[in-house]
Amino acid sequence: MKKNLSMLTDFYEFSMANGYLQNKMADTIAYFDMFFRDIPDGGGYAVMAGTEQLVEYLRDLSFSQEDVEYLRSKRCFSEDFLSYIKNFRFACDVWAVPEGAPIFPGEPIVTVRGPAVQAQLIETMVLLTINHQSLIATKANRMVHAAKGRTVLEFGSRRAQGADGAVLGARAAYIGGCGGTACVLCDREYGVPAAGTMAHSWVQMFGSELDAFRAYAKTYPDDCVLLIDTYNVLKSGVPNAIEVARGVLHPLGTRLKGVRIDSGDIAYLSKMTRAMLDEAGLSDCKIVASNSLDEFLIGDLLAQGARIDIFGIGERLITSKSSPVFGGVYKLAAIENRDGEIIPKIKISENVEKITTPCFKKVWRLQDKKSGKYIADVLTLFDEVIDPSEPYTIFDPNHTWKKKTLENYHAFPLMEQIYRAGQCVFQPKPIRDLQKDCRERVSCLWSEVTRFENPHPYYVDLSPRLWEIKNQLLQRY
Repeated sequence: MKKNLSMLTDFYEFSMANGYLQNKMADTIAYFDMFFRDIPDGGGYAVMAGTEQLVEYLRDLSFSQEDVEYLRSKRCFSEDFLSYIKNFRFACDVWAVPEGAPIFPGEPIVTVRGPAVQAQLIETMVLLTINHQSLIATKANRMVHAAKGRTVLEFGSRRAQGADGAVLGARAAYIGGCGGTACVLCDREYGVPAAGTMAHSWVQMFGSELDAFRAYAKTYPDDCVLLIDTYNVLKSGVPNAIEVARGVLHPLGTRLKGVRIDSGDIAYLSKMTRAMLDEAGLSDCKIVASNSLDEFLIGDLLAQGARIDIFGIGERLITSKSSPVFGGVYKLAAIENRDGEIIPKIKISENVEKITTPCFKKVWRLQDKKSGKYIADVLTLFDEVIDPSEPYTIFDPNHTWKKKTLENYHAFPLMEQIYRAGQCVFQPKPIRDLQKDCRERVSCLWSEVTRFENPHPYYVDLSPRLWEIKNQLLQRY
């Protein structure tokens, strides 16, 4: 999984970087923010993921002689720029929201400060890395939320968009709350628990379904999950599974761990299967359901009384099929002159949602001490501090008369520094801890924010000083 992705850029990043050098702006310090505008599936929150892979990309960022010769062959880059690329050394500061944290539109989730050439060159990979994994982590968390405590497994490798989509998608899905994956490489590389049972081809390879079940049970007596829908779930699948549990597993001192249904009316079949298993004394046998599931189908199945213990989800998770784009963008927020003065920059558009928030910023998360729930996020200038020992008034930056004064709250900066002057200061966490962090942090959101239909918008506000600077720039331009 280790490979140099330094050339995975949009061509215009090289064009602009060369232009900065030619216009004596290569050493101008620039501040870029990555943020997103819309939450996938019309949801109330998203989940941050991909920071560890961003760290790895920046750590390996360098250009080979072959890369330099390729750029020279395009006949549009100066020799000074090619020399700069050949001797490239990453020197930026980078901050990012921790993986597993809920994130919201309009707030920086990655901030890069450094020489303009460098900060521009990494744009594509910053976006690609965070966009993809945040998309899948968000989708997984929605599905886990819909399952109401039942296990959700990621089964999507064969439907993913390429190998990285499969492996890193499974990683993100685990952070979002999935209990495991079918992807073996993700287990080996990232420690996401991999598991699997059988395909229909196993059953078809034997003379009968019963023979296939017996052979599997003898091979894996301690972890036997049988696929029961190859021929007929209720007439053969369940009866044969019961026969194998009694005739093969019980004499060995083990129990049938589960059965899987992959087609048909899963609500009806699961209820009938549960009744048959219970009657046979197999009330501890789990029922696994798969077959093109998503959070809405999970909710419908449970509302219909389906007796499902584990959901295996493939294409609709690994591709986030219903909302397959996480629209993160990477925009200039400020530059720094030679005297160290930070000069705010803004992008203005007739589309109001595309107007950016200028300045070098800090994201604060405010949490109610009594309920433990998150109240709002506030963007401030980087040198501002929110003191929770004092009342603090938040206001809607678009409708400024909407205000609320907070007391008895916690305030903490959301982003953490991961690179300082090109040196990695990131401390990776075990992936199980990232999943735990996600579970705990999402639980701090009000249920009105986490509901699927018409979620209440989470507040992302500006400090008075930041709002004033933005308003002045809007008036000026």
